[in-house]
Amino acid sequence: MEERDMQLIEKYSPTDPDLKALWEDHLLYQKQVDKLEMRPYRTPSEDQTLKQLKKQKLDGKTRLENLLSKYRAME
Repeated sequence: MEERDMQLIEKYSPTDPDLKALWEDHLLYQKQVDKLEMRPYRTPSEDQTLKQLKKQKLDGKTRLENLLSKYRAME
């Protein structure tokens, strides 16, 4: 994330529960993805989980970007 986006998240997440939830989900998905990607070998089930996590993370990031663009327009 860009520094400006991080500032917007810090500024508006205390008053916007959707923004806060999307950001927390993003961080959680990133940790889970990192953990699975660090494994030297993954089972087919873990590969499937990794793909699903990446899809969820991307969907959340898209929604997060939409909210941030609304806040960028306000500034």
